[in-house]
Amino acid sequence: MKTLFKQREALLSILIVVMTLAVATITADFISLANLVIVYNDTAILIILALGQMLVIITRCIDLSVAANLAFTAMVVSMLNSQFPEIPVVFLLIIGALLGMCLGMINGLLVWKLGIPAIVVTLGTMSIYRGAVFLLSDGKWVNAHEMSESFIDIPRYVLLGLPLMAWLSILMIAVMYYFSRYQRTGREIFAAGNSPVAAFYCGMDVGKLQFKAFTISGLLAGLCGYLWASRYAVAYVDVAAGFELQVIAACVIGGISIMGGVGTVLGCVLGALFLGVINNALPVIGISPFWQMAISGAVIVIAVVVNTRAEQGHTRIILKKATLKAA
Repeated sequence: MKTLFKQREALLSILIVVMTLAVATITADFISLANLVIVYNDTAILIILALGQMLVIITRCIDLSVAANLAFTAMVVSMLNSQFPEIPVVFLLIIGALLGMCLGMINGLLVWKLGIPAIVVTLGTMSIYRGAVFLLSDGKWVNAHEMSESFIDIPRYVLLGLPLMAWLSILMIAVMYYFSRYQRTGREIFAAGNSPVAAFYCGMDVGKLQFKAFTISGLLAGLCGYLWASRYAVAYVDVAAGFELQVIAACVIGGISIMGGVGTVLGCVLGALFLGVINNALPVIGISPFWQMAISGAVIVIAVVVNTRAEQGHTRIILKKATLKAA
């Protein structure tokens, strides 16, 4: 049992279950299968964005522009749909993902080639992307009646009991797990975040790996731009304002170290689900949704303190024991 509670994923799983059961004492419907599906579907976008942010944080960077990226791509695909409803939704999805990827590449290039700190770069691009949304739309909204039925309905299509948007998040989890565990680039990203100096002497281009992490984060943000616009059937300048805090919180709560090199896909997903349960539970227990930002901020501080204390006095082992013995 002592070993179990040392595992962040196990502890988070227990906390999520306890919170869910606690809210169920107020309203039993909260633990109904239908409501649990709704909670997961509401958290799907957060999960996808957190997976991209995870890679960025692991490289010892941070991406504050993900929500602005999402807002810009949401506006682009929504305006395209309203003006050219004959464009297949799958093409809009691809356009959104590619556009988001390009915005992520801008962040990555500035960090890689110019050596500007990631927090400064993404703080600047966050404002630029938000301003671009206003210039593109002239401050106007794209509402549900201007969107095609397929644009709104496809993410809501239910397959085997789950909406398509939830299935898409599950697919992204599987892809990210495979990428981070079995793909060379994924493993190099972890190695570069763990020890940039050692990675450099092993022949890795740390800046290029950071660029790749920002690119993936941007691609996922662009994908979520369409999902957000279709999920809420609206696009405007302040879409997902402040949502980057939720994304970072999900990563930190899930055990993604802000010092880089440490974290798991499972922990990232559980961190997002933890916030998803909180966000869905607050209205049930009568707490104003406006407290969500304050609660998320407090949780980030607590999680950072816990992570820092857990890492103190422990060296990071890159090679497995079996490999060391063989050597």
